[in-house]
Amino acid sequence: MRKILLLKIQFPEINLKTRDGHKLRGYFGDLFREYSSLLHNHYESGELKYSYPMVQYKVLKGVPTLVALEEGARLLTNLFLKIKELNIDGTIYPIHNKNMKSEQAEIGYSEELHEYKFETLWMALNQDNHRKYIALETDEKQQFLNSIIVGNILSFFKSLNVHLNDNQRLFAKIKTKEKSTKFKDKDMIAFEGSFVVNAFLPDNIGIGKAVSRGFGNIVRI
Repeated sequence: MRKILLLKIQFPEINLKTRDGHKLRGYFGDLFREYSSLLHNHYESGELKYSYPMVQYKVLKGVPTLVALEEGARLLTNLFLKIKELNIDGTIYPIHNKNMKSEQAEIGYSEELHEYKFETLWMALNQDNHRKYIALETDEKQQFLNSIIVGNILSFFKSLNVHLNDNQRLFAKIKTKEKSTKFKDKDMIAFEGSFVVNAFLPDNIGIGKAVSRGFGNIVRI
């Protein structure tokens, strides 16, 4: 187990829809493009970075929220005072009140099980495993999703240099419902619900696909 720097910035006077997470990402990615690719998860060439995003843009219970880890958190701390307004689809929202919370969060293997809830839909499936999932029976789907979320968590750990030894294995059990969502104008299967796993995970990080846009946001129950 190790501790990582976790930063959360919220704009409590502004109300947006959950699906507006990608609009926040676009706005801040453009606003601070000169500072770092961490803010938009693309290289200077425009090519997408296939790594866990250290800055994530979410709308949680209607509130626009930025969650950043480690170097992303340090960068956003320095840019915090420069955030004066939001421009969402041409609508300007002046910012009179913004909250910033910084903490050292625990991540890593645990000897005990912990339960987490998805506050936004979990995007578990990519193009390849979507086909596999559809072909499975109900019980098999459950086991398949259990293995996917373990993979999601291990990828998150790896991105933050947390490595398990040979005696440490993750076991997860999900309890989810299928939902339909739009992603890049396509209908996708996503999931709501919760899971238990023998791992320490910080509140408000994203698990799965499209976490930079707010999908897969978790909180510990």
